[in-house]
Amino acid sequence: MDATNRTPDRSGSRDQGLSTARNAEVRDSEVRDVPEAAARLAPSAGSADAAEVTDTADVFVVGAGPTGLLLAGDLAEAGLSVTLLERRADTTSNLTRALAVHARTLEQLDARGLADELVAGGHPIPRLRLFGEATLDPSRLTTRFPFVLITPQFEVERLLERRARKAGVVFRYDSEVLGLAQDEEGVTVKLRTADGIGSARAAYLVGTDGVRSTIREAVGLPFPGKSVIRSVILADVRLAEEPPSPFIVNATGEAFALIGSFGDGWYRVIGWNRHRQADDSAPADLDEVREVTRLALGTDYGMRDARWISRFHSDERQAPQYRVGRVFLAGDAAHVHSPAGGQGMNTGLQDAANLGWKLAAVLRGHSPESLLDSYQAERHPVGKSVLRSSGAILRLTLLHSAPGRAVRGIAARLINHLRPVSRRAIRTLSGIGISYPAGPGAHRLAGHRAPDLRLAGGGRLYERLREGKFVLVTPADEPTAPRPDDDRVIPATWDSGRRTALLIRPDGYIAWATDSTAPAERAAALRSALIRWTGAAPANG
Repeated sequence: MDATNRTPDRSGSRDQGLSTARNAEVRDSEVRDVPEAAARLAPSAGSADAAEVTDTADVFVVGAGPTGLLLAGDLAEAGLSVTLLERRADTTSNLTRALAVHARTLEQLDARGLADELVAGGHPIPRLRLFGEATLDPSRLTTRFPFVLITPQFEVERLLERRARKAGVVFRYDSEVLGLAQDEEGVTVKLRTADGIGSARAAYLVGTDGVRSTIREAVGLPFPGKSVIRSVILADVRLAEEPPSPFIVNATGEAFALIGSFGDGWYRVIGWNRHRQADDSAPADLDEVREVTRLALGTDYGMRDARWISRFHSDERQAPQYRVGRVFLAGDAAHVHSPAGGQGMNTGLQDAANLGWKLAAVLRGHSPESLLDSYQAERHPVGKSVLRSSGAILRLTLLHSAPGRAVRGIAARLINHLRPVSRRAIRTLSGIGISYPAGPGAHRLAGHRAPDLRLAGGGRLYERLREGKFVLVTPADEPTAPRPDDDRVIPATWDSGRRTALLIRPDGYIAWATDSTAPAERAAALRSALIRWTGAAPANG
């Protein structure tokens, strides 16, 4: 998916998507698949027909955070017209909450040609030490990125925005969505911009607009859950003394604190003090940050020069559906959870990687519209799992009683001494262990993440995935391959004698595999898989 390596084919997708966007007349009475009250525009916005449609696109992405930027870039590189709508007038900032990029997310960025640059400017952490006892060891992961990368979210956004702009995404800042209406052919949004009230229309819309998502509310989806912790302090500071590790975290019965190094002299501090619970709006200062750090870690390491201090609370919530008709949710608009484990931004980016290629396949006419239902089937369980795992870490952190802390110590020792427990924990946290349901009768590898396979000719799988296409990996002497003139599948061969054939999705998950060596059986299975997943067939099929 590297725009520098290819010229996107923009012909079919624009014609199909924009013809519906331009020609379909929107009337509230014709809305489909949306609760009646939610489908209509917000009362203050007026009727969907009241304002002239001033902008059209194949897809609107609402929200210019990491999730929206990755998704918009993927869609544009696939040859679609994409408009990114952002309520803020200016997103430039050097302040951010997220600071951890896990291995699976780095693999997804590698498939877009961005990972190496991000890693070069960040701070890789090969081991995580928790509560002074438990050690999680990403260095054991089978990946190019056997570590947690500590880097500020704005660096991730910078790379993703650069890529999206290069791919042709249209950015519209200072554009607030007031409401939406959808029918069988598209979605119309009512916008407030610096120029006044207007309407815009696209074939599909994705809300990546955060925990207070306007899009989620507009389609009538609830956001059930609860607040789990309040008055968490965040700060970026300098330290007079270097900590013993670039990433340390500990909890006592009264407080917890985390310090992570950005690698440039700045450190992120996250802390919570049981005895200083205040509203989010209450001011916080460096003395409070020092206090909570000393309570949890025994020292504040000579903390000074805070460039940012903030206070927030954390919820655990998840929308019951990630899709309503032609409207989708991704990232914090779909799920939000505790910061424990640093999985928030990572989960959102992987939502985007899952959805982007599916929208592109449908809009370009390569796949039926029903493919989009798999986004809910695959990503909703992942969001639920992240809520559970991050919630478990948080609850262990907040244990107050002596017996509770003893239980935490036992859990830490289990992680350290039981290899399967340790392996599962780091695979879950890193995202490497995520897999999707493959259905009955599928090969054991189907639905699982594809590692970065070495391919004949010296290439890597994730380099091939940069074109945003399926990759078919077969033995070097395999007689069947995709049509040479078909641009939906990239043929590749093993850099080994392995006989398994793999069809790998654009998001790096295995769609289909076979170990059969019978030529007729193998060819028939391959033909069926290619038609099902890509619409393409082998040359001799």
